[in-house]
Amino acid sequence: MLEHQKHILISISADKHLFHKELKKSIGWLDPSEMAKLHTWVMKNYWKTHKDVISEVFTMA
Repeated sequence: MLEHQKHILISISADKHLFHKELKKSIGWLDPSEMAKLHTWVMKNYWKTHKDVISEVFTMA
């Protein structure tokens, strides 16, 4: 599931609203271990462009 969600996030990363929506969905679907890996991955790949979304979603988790 983690790899699937990464693929989705990559494909919609240009649209901040969709990125936010999918990232929130990912949090609900992934187990804690996968969620930690996703957090590391989005921080590495999208922090510069989506830091507000990442901060919001992972603060709520």
